[in-house]
Amino acid sequence: MIKRRETLPVRVGELIVGNQNPIWVQSMTNTQTEDVVSTIAQIKKLEEAGCEIVRLAVLNIEAARGLAQIKKAIKIPLVADIHYDYRIALKCVENGVDKLRINPGNIGSIERIKAVVDACKDKSVPIRIGVNGGSLEKEILEKYRRPTAEAMVESALKHIDILEKLHFDQIIVSLKASDVVQTVEAYRLLSSRVQYPLHLGITEAGTMRHGIIKSSMGIGSMLLDGIGDTLRVSLTEDPVEEVKAAKGILSGLAIRRFGIEFVSCPTCGRCQYDMIDIAKAVELKLGDCKLPITVAIMGCPVNGPGEAREADLGIAGGKDHAVLFKKGVAIRKIATADIMDTLEQEIRALEEGRIT
Repeated sequence: MIKRRETLPVRVGELIVGNQNPIWVQSMTNTQTEDVVSTIAQIKKLEEAGCEIVRLAVLNIEAARGLAQIKKAIKIPLVADIHYDYRIALKCVENGVDKLRINPGNIGSIERIKAVVDACKDKSVPIRIGVNGGSLEKEILEKYRRPTAEAMVESALKHIDILEKLHFDQIIVSLKASDVVQTVEAYRLLSSRVQYPLHLGITEAGTMRHGIIKSSMGIGSMLLDGIGDTLRVSLTEDPVEEVKAAKGILSGLAIRRFGIEFVSCPTCGRCQYDMIDIAKAVELKLGDCKLPITVAIMGCPVNGPGEAREADLGIAGGKDHAVLFKKGVAIRKIATADIMDTLEQEIRALEEGRIT
């Protein structure tokens, strides 16, 4: 059982981040935010995929104006990502965003920062301080000579201090870099210094394959340490794939379940049927199922029965037939040609509450 660190609770829309609440899945749109129609369409796809908080880049006042319309059309909390111009932040708060992602130190004078903080207090809008290894302050880079974990933490603490001096504590923090080890070290350091909720991610992680590998290593390591209250898997890909990957990480660590968890062996010479194609077909066809169950598709007579027995539904395959297991009990033999149809029938029956 993973023991999560205690944090202060922060409300983001209808969700509470931190304080032992679920670790929420986030993503970010890649549309031009001022294109309201395209942005809403992409957010709806993200909602369907299971995204629970969505962030938008807000580069100008025109984009900020469109947030009111976007907010009305979606179901999940809306986060505005803003840099440099405090007036954009004010307009976003005015138009109903559920959270700001800013670094207080880069939006101008203390008077401007205070104006944003006062607006957030008035509307109960939290602020995520988003430190990125690629955009650290000049003086911090001069001190550390390069982006290090310590440099990122110092930057975060500096921004936190600005908000705390303005009596604002509805804060979430992230410390992202493209280097996995550096990112994990930074989160570990900061988690020992503050009690604010932490948003996890490996930034600029790469394309699908490399990005998922790096994110799984980094985010998974932190989650196992009990660190993290929300997360985004950053991929050079359709943001829907980020949501799928984030849900996969949480499911893989048994932190949250979003549907079927598929277990299948890597295959070897002991496998006597076309297990790879069957496993792929089952996952593709039944991946939309929301049942929090484990389905094992095994091809090995050595390990297969044991894995199949531990699953809610399991197949242990042989040369011409397979054994169907349900809740640890061997039910019957089926022809290998019938594995796909049998699993689909059993799973759909569970969905509908039928007994087979």
